[in-house]
Amino acid sequence: MLIRVHPAPMYATNCWVIAAEKGSECIIVDPGMPDISAEIEMIIEEEGLKPVAVLLTHGHLDHTFSVIPLADGYGIPAYIHSEDRRALLHPELVHGREFIDSLSGVTWNEPQQVLELRNNEKFEAVGLDITAIHAPGHTAGSLIFMINDEILLSGDVLFAGSIGRTDLPSGSQDAMKKTLATKIAPLGDHLRVLPGHGPDTTIEYERRTNPYLKELRT
Repeated sequence: MLIRVHPAPMYATNCWVIAAEKGSECIIVDPGMPDISAEIEMIIEEEGLKPVAVLLTHGHLDHTFSVIPLADGYGIPAYIHSEDRRALLHPELVHGREFIDSLSGVTWNEPQQVLELRNNEKFEAVGLDITAIHAPGHTAGSLIFMINDEILLSGDVLFAGSIGRTDLPSGSQDAMKKTLATKIAPLGDHLRVLPGHGPDTTIEYERRTNPYLKELRT
């Protein structure tokens, strides 16, 4: 599997480009802010890839800001959970008004093709088997994506040594605890975790060292 990452300048959000191999079709995951479309296009050109979809783990702008130039530029759909789709047009619903007002002069639109995902929805893309798992807590519509039972795209649910914050609009500490207990804890130790921020890790390592997962066993 070919995996490339470009951390966006704002908040160092990981934008992942994933393909079965060099020269094949690919997916783009969480293109952040400011506009990083040129950098992602460069990776795609270097690897000879053909994008077929943009996956959004949730509706925060540091994960969605560049979705329109990439999705519409390549003529491909963007996938997002139904609960967070509204944040594409109304980002204040997941950020609060003060932060959005600070981004003066920006207008909010959807890509031309938006496909809504629900829990345990399975689909095939770029020769990979992908399962979307609803994992609320960071936002109401947060998703994690399982790829070929090898890779977990964890968005802002699970980081190396930590988890995503729950204090922004549509976040919930109780929902996050349930997600960790019912969606993350049962996963296989072998999974490589590609998070929304920071270095990659594994479920096995996080199960042993992440205080939020260790807490589940007490």
